[in-house]
Amino acid sequence: MRRPDWALGLLLPLALALGWEAAVRLGLAQGRLMPPPSRILAAFWSLARTGELWTHVAATLARVLAGFALGALLGTLAGALAGASGRFRALVDPSLQALRAVPSIAWVPLFLLWFGIFETSKVVLIAVGVFFPVYLGVAGAIASIDRKLLEVGRVFRLGDAAMVRRVMLPAVLPEWILALRSGLGLGFMFVVAAELMGASEGLGYLLLDGQQMGRPDQILAAIIAFALLGKLCDGVLVASTSRFVAWQDTARGRL
Repeated sequence: MRRPDWALGLLLPLALALGWEAAVRLGLAQGRLMPPPSRILAAFWSLARTGELWTHVAATLARVLAGFALGALLGTLAGALAGASGRFRALVDPSLQALRAVPSIAWVPLFLLWFGIFETSKVVLIAVGVFFPVYLGVAGAIASIDRKLLEVGRVFRLGDAAMVRRVMLPAVLPEWILALRSGLGLGFMFVVAAELMGASEGLGYLLLDGQQMGRPDQILAAIIAFALLGKLCDGVLVASTSRFVAWQDTARGRL
């Protein structure tokens, strides 16, 4: 993203933050339940200075990355099978679509019974959140490959391996990357539910601790940390995969 785009994207949050800060300082709002940005930044700095924030960030990041890796791998494999095989899709897709509608919090008591209160249950819960968007993205991308592309591959007498490498993979790759980004975003959503499962570290735990202690500034500091960490991970994913789709001649690339 170009620097002017970053500056433009910062205008709205900065305007809202400055407006709320001014409203509290002028006495137009109390700022007790919704503290001004100065108090939130003070809480953020206090957590960062003591090192507590980095401990929670590291715990959350490790869980998200582990769950993302597991969910993305299984989602890619299942999506590829569902997209390539109508029989497999007819067999598993109805069940997966039903399970996709189950709220994340509904899995918590079951995973606690199956895997205990330690890291396994948290990673599996995050993997569940990542799995479904990746599965849907890959299956949909394979099923919607233009038939003319496959016919061109057959005209050039491409074997199965060459057909996958030179025709199907380039056609699927942009949608797969988009599905990975969606899965990563859901991984950060599911980690909050995961860290309510008896965790003593993590940004989700920091949220719960702020609620129990009646500290909205700590809650909002944790939310900001979630937003920054999620944006950073998404940026790393985009940067690491952009070269694989650099061949695309899109309207956005010309702007």
